[in-house]
Amino acid sequence: MDLNLNKIIPVILSGGEGTRLWPLSRRSYPKQFLNLQFQNQYSLFQATQKRISSLEGIQEPMLICNEEHRFIIAEQMREINVKPQSIILEPCGRNTAPAITIAALKALENEDDPILLILASDHNIKDTENFNRVIRKSVSTAQEGKLVTFGIIPKSPEVGYGYIQSYDELDNEKL
Repeated sequence: MDLNLNKIIPVILSGGEGTRLWPLSRRSYPKQFLNLQFQNQYSLFQATQKRISSLEGIQEPMLICNEEHRFIIAEQMREINVKPQSIILEPCGRNTAPAITIAALKALENEDDPILLILASDHNIKDTENFNRVIRKSVSTAQEGKLVTFGIIPKSPEVGYGYIQSYDELDNEKL
């Protein structure tokens, strides 16, 4: 199977409202635009793009944000020399599923059956090398028409997140 990374379109979701880390984060400048990592000069949003920049052949990102943040998004991408293939503006936040749906519809305008790599703009992933290795290994599975999800093994129940129950036992050694 051809592991064609240039068929992968990264989609960075940036719809946060800035309510959880006040006063650092606020509605006009939510946490994804802040540098909360301190080991580099990048915001969480910029680090999301930088994290996948070593994936050879991957396309430029598609960005989804609310209208209020469009200039911040564009400026932060310019600062790291990234020209997004599109910036999709939400008139109001509608959560993850509608954002992914609009990204998929937009991607189909230019590509025949692309693979979307959906990324949250506010995650801090320290092991970038392993993250990219897992992405590369998942391409063949996605090309078979299967849905691939990434996550962490929970340490305790959290009602704010969903859980994935696998039909078959997951073999972490394959990843």
